[in-house]
Amino acid sequence: MKERLITSIVLIAFILIVGLIDNKYLTGLLIAVIAVAGMFEARRLFGVNDERVFYFLSFLAALGIFVNPVFIGVLGVISVASYVAFYQKDINLVSISLYPFLSLMILFDLYLKTSMGMIGWLILIVALTDSFAYLIGKNFARKFINQGFCPTSPNKSWEGVIGGVFVATLIGSFVGLAFFDFLSSFLIAFSVSVASVFGDLFESYLKRRAGVKDSGNILPGHGGILDRIDGYLFAAPLMWAIIQTMGH
Repeated sequence: MKERLITSIVLIAFILIVGLIDNKYLTGLLIAVIAVAGMFEARRLFGVNDERVFYFLSFLAALGIFVNPVFIGVLGVISVASYVAFYQKDINLVSISLYPFLSLMILFDLYLKTSMGMIGWLILIVALTDSFAYLIGKNFARKFINQGFCPTSPNKSWEGVIGGVFVATLIGSFVGLAFFDFLSSFLIAFSVSVASVFGDLFESYLKRRAGVKDSGNILPGHGGILDRIDGYLFAAPLMWAIIQTMGH
């Protein structure tokens, strides 16, 4: 518990410092490092170990600091898919270019096209969803709905998921008034919250499929990078897509 707490404090402090500095190159560097570490873990989850693809995508992650990150993300997916088809490689290599690579490139573009405040809002929504899903689930699991949320994550309860999404949407909607009108803010907060639930669920599925408890061990007491960012890998692209659709 002490190890987990210390890691949490260090991570929160580091993210706050990066957020307060609010420099696109520093933020891009942080996201690139997270992308490389995440892809390193994803190789084990997807059961692939092609060094060339890993190094190529790592190079692109660094290039994304200076070049349109969505272009870099799409280029990565197309390049890896072409490589897989040309050399008849494992199709799961494409998965690494999508998860976490493309999602993180879109996250960086969300920051570039909006603001650090928007990223803070995203973090708040996902954190509230996760925290209140745990708290409400711990106290009210199976008291109203007998069956669990789904077989992939048997410890999740409907009460926890609904409660987490409700609280995150409620608080997130009011915080989002700093950026949008209430209806738009509500739509984004709700969509992002639900997406984060399934981002966490997808990571759980990958770990269950790979037969591992954590995606890695880089974060003492917390597991791997993907264990900490799984919700954002679904939530950030959806927030980006909604905002793009709204024309903001």
